[in-house]
Amino acid sequence: MDSIDTYFPYSEYRPGQRHMLEVAAQVAREGGIVMIDAPTGSGKSSVVASLLAERKKKKIVIAVRTVSQLTTFIRELELVKKKQPQIKTVYLVGKKSMCPLGGEGDIYRKCEGVKALSSSLMRDRADKGALVPSKDPFITQQLRKMDKEHPLLCPYYIASKMFVPAETMGVKMVASTELRSKADRVIAHSVPPRELTEFSGACCPYELMMQAARNTDVVILNYHHLFNRDIREQLYANLGVEPQDVLLLIDEAHNCGDVITGIESVTLEERDLEQASRELSGMRKRHKGAEAVQHVLPRLTEFIRGLTNSVEAEDWFDPAIFDRMIVRESLYKEMDEIVDDLMGLSETMREKNIKEGIFRETAIERLTEFLVRLSHSSTDPAYLTVYRRTETGITLEVRNIDPAASLSEVCGSHSCCVLISGTLSPVDSFRHYYFGDATVTTLSLPNAFPKENRLIACANDITTAFSMRQNKDNTSRICDYIKAFSALKGNRACYFPSYQILESYASLTVPHMRGKKTYIEPRDAANASAALNEFLSLPTRGESGVMFAVCGGKWSEGLDYRGEMLNGAMVIGLPLAPFNRVRKMTIEYFRHKFGEEGEFICYTLPAVNRSLQALGRVLRTPEDRGVLVLGEKRFLERRVRNALPGWIKEEMIECDVTRFREMIGKWKS
Repeated sequence: MDSIDTYFPYSEYRPGQRHMLEVAAQVAREGGIVMIDAPTGSGKSSVVASLLAERKKKKIVIAVRTVSQLTTFIRELELVKKKQPQIKTVYLVGKKSMCPLGGEGDIYRKCEGVKALSSSLMRDRADKGALVPSKDPFITQQLRKMDKEHPLLCPYYIASKMFVPAETMGVKMVASTELRSKADRVIAHSVPPRELTEFSGACCPYELMMQAARNTDVVILNYHHLFNRDIREQLYANLGVEPQDVLLLIDEAHNCGDVITGIESVTLEERDLEQASRELSGMRKRHKGAEAVQHVLPRLTEFIRGLTNSVEAEDWFDPAIFDRMIVRESLYKEMDEIVDDLMGLSETMREKNIKEGIFRETAIERLTEFLVRLSHSSTDPAYLTVYRRTETGITLEVRNIDPAASLSEVCGSHSCCVLISGTLSPVDSFRHYYFGDATVTTLSLPNAFPKENRLIACANDITTAFSMRQNKDNTSRICDYIKAFSALKGNRACYFPSYQILESYASLTVPHMRGKKTYIEPRDAANASAALNEFLSLPTRGESGVMFAVCGGKWSEGLDYRGEMLNGAMVIGLPLAPFNRVRKMTIEYFRHKFGEEGEFICYTLPAVNRSLQALGRVLRTPEDRGVLVLGEKRFLERRVRNALPGWIKEEMIECDVTRFREMIGKWKS
């Protein structure tokens, strides 16, 4: 058995780190699932040393959500390889960021389509003696004639393949000499994601990294590769592995639930129905079910328009009423018959479009998936039928509210699964949420950073609870907290439960700030990056600013504000989701599943986690200093307080606005 020390790339362990790695190693050795809540600075990424020590020829898969997390593990594994140079690693990011082929449409569908057509042509030419497709004059001519906006062939895939004699008769397709050579080079010397396309040259970047991944010990990939069942199954088939032969490590595991429920939910809008009607009109002569389905669409449109009279921004709709309204006066007796016809139409349309180089998801496909999920929701309470008012009108949604079944399937099917996060607190609540009563090992570590470098305060005299939002004294005190906090030296961030509350308090406090630039997180993501980068660059110019942002928004998660980029964060309010009938039904579902703890798991826990994510932007290294403020008295309530990490509960100082001014007046940034 290899020792963890063999693969641990540092000279010494941080507090609690060795124990964390031993727990992970035991799970890797014996099988099972472990959830590790370890604050920033605990050395979570070194858990990979435990998996390397126990892998016994198994492949290690690391799932990450963002490019910054990908970079962290690339860096960690490069350090491991300095100690153990025989270790081979590679990463697989999404095809969207890797594909150099032009044209519109869904990237995975486009890839599937052009690969199939390219393979068919290459095999036909190989049977006639053209064993190197990229050098075949006929294929080269076809590529030159191809419409680049609607590609039917992929020159990058073609350059990645060649043919050799098969063992028995004929020929078989293999990786081209150039692809194999580049794959060996990328294993030996990691290529940053931003440089991969240029490095790949004429070859397909995804095929290149997949070729490399087949021959490595560790593969780093994004969440969708893992949590999308179709992508995961295809990926593992291409790698030539079964889940039971894989040691799985999931980073930033507090995000798993949201990602899975997003993947398993589906929406439908009125414009989808308009497009579906146009698509069906073109199929009426070729498919007998097209006309019958087209007659149903006005009923769907009528149902959606009927919801526009609602005053609610979001609400539940009854799937039984939906079924009756759609089937009534149609040629169908029940919804299942409509779905059957739609599935046939959907497949016909998909095949036709691929042959024409059209790779967009059709409206018929979206409608089919929506009705299938809606039918499924009638027997599975983990799915709710919801409508939302958006800028484009009413959106229907079949929403998954419980990721446990899918996450349990993914994690349980692997040889072992290690879930790590800096905000997986309280870890037992996340264990219940993700895995129910299944046997799961849990571990929580203390904060390894020096206590003297941080000040943690919690206000006992302010709240953003709805009943107090019009209270002038409460509003005035919140403004006093913001102004006092913002007056501290260095960059400061104030986080709010919603854009509406953010904009309200920004308008009240920004005019009173002197000597600091202010930045307000825009609702439009297109404008967010440039403003954030400007804010973070202020200290390099001897300036400082105040950032107003939303908990769970674009400026609060997955970002690394090291050094002087951010010296303090304040969360104003408890960022609970809006309470409506959908939220009430979700709470009832989890109460039925977990009893009294159900409401906390599905309603309070996400709000606390969003708050911790925002505060976690400040202290990223042992040298960082900062002030963390919970500007909401509900954090002092027993249930909410118990959800906070142990180190925050231990160090948190309860204060009113007067004491808060005194405390930060003594703090030296």
